[in-house]
Amino acid sequence: MVARARLLFKRKLLSFNMKKIEDGARPSVQSPLEIRHLRTLVALRDTGSLVRASQLLNLTQSALSHQVKLLEDRYGAPLFERKSVPPQFTAAGLRLLALADAALPQVEEAERDIARLVSGQAGQLRIAVECHTCFDWLMPAMDAFRMRWPEVELDIVSGFHPDPVGLLHQGRADLAIVSEEDADEPVDFHPLFGFEIRALVANQHPLAAKPFLAARDFADQTLITYPVPDEMLDLVRQVLEPAGVRPARRTTELTVAMLQLVASGRGVAALPLWAVQHYLDRRYVTARPIGPDGLSGRLYAASAPAVSARPYLADFVGITRESCFKSLTGIVLL
Repeated sequence: MVARARLLFKRKLLSFNMKKIEDGARPSVQSPLEIRHLRTLVALRDTGSLVRASQLLNLTQSALSHQVKLLEDRYGAPLFERKSVPPQFTAAGLRLLALADAALPQVEEAERDIARLVSGQAGQLRIAVECHTCFDWLMPAMDAFRMRWPEVELDIVSGFHPDPVGLLHQGRADLAIVSEEDADEPVDFHPLFGFEIRALVANQHPLAAKPFLAARDFADQTLITYPVPDEMLDLVRQVLEPAGVRPARRTTELTVAMLQLVASGRGVAALPLWAVQHYLDRRYVTARPIGPDGLSGRLYAASAPAVSARPYLADFVGITRESCFKSLTGIVLL
């Protein structure tokens, strides 16, 4: 009986104390600021526009604008000038960006540490490519990845590979950069980005005066390409072959050699816009759209399902998408 009485007394005392706490408690002020808001501001700064920031974050432009408006209403001040391109941040916006630059790296590092603890592995990432121009954007992405995952052995499978997915099946590569998804392949395809392919001609070439080039415009030209099978060339596969156009051919391994041949009037070429933009800025050659709606290509990262489950694989894909979107001209995230 004594023990039961003591137990009842303790329960009443606890209930009384909790009621006092509740009666005397003051409502705390909840900040609307979240990690996603900080990421939005960083994306806006890094991409230079609401449209590109929304693409990078995979949000609608209205959703991104709503996030910014929520913060501006909470703090009673604009975060950036709406009419400036790129956006000019106000003092309030700059203060939040300083917070984002300090906090987000710590959040990302903590998430990577947790992934390491859970997976309990370091591993390796051997990359095979079928794209001659991929190294322009792949190397910066690899450098960024090494800083975040120094324990992962990162390497490129040497040489050009017309069938990089085959290397996955052979265990000779962990990741393949490819231009098409293949539903028959038992691998995972991770979308990277889409891009426009432009025809390249000499500045004084008669075709430079046309608004765009059709299949028939290539018929009497020498087409300069990389030494790869026709099925790997978007221009041939999507435009020339369906039209029955088979121009004379010349091949070269190097992009710069291809552009020199084009500039000297030895032929025409077709390359991703992002791969030749700096040559176009210097007016070295002239670029024209292919077809009235343009010609586009896509790139994917392919990996075996077991490799896809590794935390660092997903991070590599994310780093690559973000790095390319910020540095390459005219690409669209898939």
